[in-house]
Amino acid sequence: MTDFLERRRQRVAAALDLNDEVLLVGAGGPIGIPGGADQVFHYVAHSDYFFLTDRELPGGVVAYDAKSGWMDFVPEVTTAERVWEGKTDNPGTPLSKLAGWLAERRGRPLAALGCPIAGIVGDAARAPDIAQSLLHARRPKDDVELERMRAAAAATAPGYAAAKRVVQAGITERQISIELECAFMRHGADRVAYDTIVASGPNSAVLHFMPTARVIQPGEHVLIDAGVAINRYVSDVTRTYRAPGGDDAMFRDLYNVVLAVEEHAITQCTAGCEWQDVHLAAAVGIVTGLVALGFMKGNPQSLVETEAHTLFFPHGLGHLVGLGVRDGSGRAPGRAPSKRPGLSTLRADLPLLRGYAITVEPGVYFIPALINNREHRERYKDAVVWDRVEAMFAFGGIRIEDNVVITDGAPEVLTAAIPKALD
Repeated sequence: MTDFLERRRQRVAAALDLNDEVLLVGAGGPIGIPGGADQVFHYVAHSDYFFLTDRELPGGVVAYDAKSGWMDFVPEVTTAERVWEGKTDNPGTPLSKLAGWLAERRGRPLAALGCPIAGIVGDAARAPDIAQSLLHARRPKDDVELERMRAAAAATAPGYAAAKRVVQAGITERQISIELECAFMRHGADRVAYDTIVASGPNSAVLHFMPTARVIQPGEHVLIDAGVAINRYVSDVTRTYRAPGGDDAMFRDLYNVVLAVEEHAITQCTAGCEWQDVHLAAAVGIVTGLVALGFMKGNPQSLVETEAHTLFFPHGLGHLVGLGVRDGSGRAPGRAPSKRPGLSTLRADLPLLRGYAITVEPGVYFIPALINNREHRERYKDAVVWDRVEAMFAFGGIRIEDNVVITDGAPEVLTAAIPKALD
């Protein structure tokens, strides 16, 4: 076993604080494509299993007993797999011996995490607590994880450069995504980290939008949210560009509001800072900008406390990222859901600690489904300048997103090489 995996497992064992439990973590197996005969979807092992083994192994199981340590159980390779897929034997103990290993520990509580393991049912009582302990132990990124995330960010940057070059009137969203993803792959990406978002004009107000054959018009902006995966570790980036043409004053005003909020939030990403506070400060910053531009009315702090900001900023400021795009978000251990006003969209509720990697992604959107909602109209009737907002439906939205690592000093912005200043 490599040194970094040994250190990682030692850290996890200390964090789990098991009593007499035996722990199993299943990798999971391939999922067949409906109607696809013997075809399967791209295989990805459960993130807990991958974290503890650093490999994609269908059917694999990693086990832990505080009295005897860690054990890797691996499925035997069949003749058909050798013939059709060129598989070779995996290092570890044959999976057929797992039943005997468990029989030697009969009578002790069993926590089964990760994906279900055929023929094994764990004790449900303590499993959720142990699962949360493992999740929390995975939050600080070690040197190997950060190296992979830096590599993912480095492979992402050329894709955005390629996309920015072709954002112009007459090109389609799909054509932009092709240029973006080709550059990703040419610069070392294993695959895209998630389905690429390329949204132009009013489509940019749809938070998760798949690129289409829509043709960009002069002066329209294009929101791109994309990233790459390298050895399962990802980047998660958003930039918003504008095609040449027309008056860009409103775009610049709103873009600068979002950019200022994002850059200030990044400076707040320091060890010990509560993410709640960063999120709320960003919401107040967004509302302050919207009041100044004549889209909202009132005191920004009070408007955020009533959740009025969610009409225009309807998602959390960010989430933890690493082994996947939402790696380890949620609440800190033992923390109850917050009743603090203004936090309805919070996606991570914890203090930022050294080694955490988090996205910072404020945005402003003009979403008809939110603006035209009858309950919203009544609740926020005095908070919004409705006719001005309605006139912005064709505008869409703006989002800017970076990946940030918490250090002992100033935060490290992994995605700093992807420009975001307006030309």
